Amino acid sequence: MIQQSTRLLVTSGDGPSECQRAVSLCLQKMQKAAHAAGLGIQIDTINKPDKGCVPSALVTLSGGEVTAFLAQWCGTIQWICKSPFRPNHKRQNWYIGVFPLAQEEETTKIRAEDLQYETFRAGGPGGQHQNTTDSAVRLTHIPSGISVISRDERSQHRNKHQALERMKAKFILQESQKKAISRHDQNNLHKQLERGNPVRTFRGKDFR
Repeated sequence: MIQQSTRLLVTSGDGPSECQRAVSLCLQKMQKAAHAAGLGIQIDTINKPDKGCVPSALVTLSGGEVTAFLAQWCGTIQWICKSPFRPNHKRQNWYIGVFPLAQEEETTKIRAEDLQYETFRAGGPGGQHQNTTDSAVRLTHIPSGISVISRDERSQHRNKHQALERMKAKFILQESQKKAISRHDQNNLHKQLERGNPVRTFRGKDFR
């Protein structure tokens, strides 16, 4: 049986590096909170984090009741901290947004002929438990060059399925980010976040 999942867009709203750092720290907190709540969580970004900064990410929750979790996280998140990048900068309030994605925003079409699968041996801890088959999968979307890897499952078939889901997640993230910015473009998405009443406030470099 396929578990239903809920997807969230976590975004800096085109804010500065400090807001992108807040996204990265927020994702770490969300991951711990999800595990504590017994939820499955997958985090996808378009590009690898640079210097601990993430402009936006797609969070997929599964495996349980997510209503209480969403109530704690959806909306504007405020981070009160001196800039870790600009020591003399006076500003200490940074804002990011967490938005649930409607079902219609999750639909994405990826043509099978645009995909290239490669298999390779999944790395393991060594010894008798090391995976000696080519079960890991690298999936590349040829037109865009976007690539994902799945090696978590034991079978190549399941890793192919997981790789495709991760590829879809990256496309959903790209499209959702465009829609979020477009939806608020006239007033600027980041200014919208700053004016919103934060659902949660964190302080300091340790994001507490």
